Parts: sequence; structure tokens; C-alpha cells
Amino acid sequence: MNILVVQREKRQAEYIAKGLKESGYCTDYTSNYEEAQHFLSMLTYDLIIIDSNISGKSGIDFCKDIKKASSELGVIFLSTDSDVELKAKALDSGGDDYIVKPFSFIELLARIRAITRRIKEKKLENESSILKVKDLCLNYLTREVTRGDKKIELTTKEYVLLEYFMRNKNIVLTRTIIKEKIWGIDFISGTNIVDVYVTYLRNKIDKEFDEKLFHTVRGAGYVLKG
Repeated sequence: MNILVVQREKRQAEYIAKGLKESGYCTDYTSNYEEAQHFLSMLTYDLIIIDSNISGKSGIDFCKDIKKASSELGVIFLSTDSDVELKAKALDSGGDDYIVKPFSFIELLARIRAITRRIKEKKLENESSILKVKDLCLNYLTREVTRGDKKIELTTKEYVLLEYFMRNKNIVLTRTIIKEKIWGIDFISGTNIVDVYVTYLRNKIDKEFDEKLFHTVRGAGYVLKG
């Protein structure tokens, strides 16, 4: 686990980083906002421990910037400021915890473990609920579909059909199989409903992109390649 310590006093940042390293964490530290930004641009961190102010920069604003860049990054405020309103603002800005100095190092380690557990659980939950084919993503908990940065609105039947294709990517699906799985085994066999709905999906998912994901297999059916 990688942790970045950003405190207004460099000696304290060094002290905290030293204790975290002794506890088995990979840790960097700084008292400078610009240097903190440099660390974040160069390395991937799981958790940041920040002060309410760093070299003239508001810790709350810094936290907002961090969360915009990565909502999964954990943030603990560690500060001498004990004002209740400041604590509330810090937590509202995306902070996961707020600890007032002086503090117990044992307590800090416990808070870190609690936050990392939540982060891991959230990552596992998100990963297990998302289907991906290239840059096409389907979240079956929120029912959101995106391709790249574009959000795609689908009807209920289009969504069900797309999910079936994504769960069977790179497999040629015949029209008969699709009809049975999506519309039911007793659905009228002579209809071209599959072709119609695949066209709907192509228009929404492939039309504006150079790389096409849906492919027709002559005499067989369709395949979603990824």
C-alpha cells in the first residue's frame, strides 16, 4: 500500500512517514503543495494524509482536487485545527476521516486499516459489477452504459441484449439463440427482431467510433469483438 503524507510542518511529515514505513507501508512525504502534486503525477497512491493547510493551499481544496482525479483514493485529514465546522467541511469535501493533533500513532494505524478495508471492498464491488469490452462499459448495478467518455442511453430490451453480447464477447451468437435468450423460446421465429435491435445497438455504440465492436457473421449471426 502506498501512502503520501502532506503536512504543513516538514519534520512532522517526516516523523509520520517514518512510522508508517516501520509499519510496512510504502510512504512519501512533503510539506509543499507543489511537490505533493508532483508526487501524485508520478506515482499511484492508495491513501493521502493531509493537513488542513499546506504551504498556503487549503487542505479542503486539495482534497477536492484529489477526489476529482480519483474518487477511490483515500484521504485522512491530520491537523491541529479542531473547529467542528472545519471538520464538517473536510469530510464533505471527500475526506474519509479527520484526526486532531496530538494523536496516537496506534489510532492512526487503525484508522488507515479501516479506510483501506473500505477502499478494497468498494473496488471489488465496482469491479464485480462492471462488464468491459474494449472501451465499452456496462455497470449492471446502476445500469449505466458508456463507451469512452460518452454515456449511452438504452431501452430496457437494448440493455438486456447488450449485456448478453458482452457476457458472450468473441462468441458468434446465432439469431435463433438470441431470440430464445432475449425474447423467449416461443417468440415468433420468422421475425427479424434480432437484426432490428442489433442495428439499434450499432447506431448507439459503434456509429460515432472508428473501431466497430459489433460484427456480422454471414449465415450465422453476430459477434461482439473485444
